[in-house]
Amino acid sequence: MPIYEYECKACGHRLEKLQKISADPLTDCPVCERDTLSRLISAAGFRLAGGGWYETDFKTGSKKNLAADSAKEATTSSNSEKSHGSSKKSDGAAA
Repeated sequence: MPIYEYECKACGHRLEKLQKISADPLTDCPVCERDTLSRLISAAGFRLAGGGWYETDFKTGSKKNLAADSAKEATTSSNSEKSHGSSKKSDGAAA
């Protein structure tokens, strides 16, 4: 069952309600008791946990962990740029 968000147009009170998809939207505000409650549109919240198709399925051999490999390359390249940059500064200071 999805969680719907509501906001009262009269008093601004916001609430969340666990409802069936087929259930009628709420209309009465629990705070000011007016029928100015409206359903908000919001992003769905979900979390991908554990090993899933995006990480382990349909990949073979060295392609199994592409995200980790690209992170290692980025770290290595940024470290090498820093070391080259510091050596250039020391060379310039000596001249």
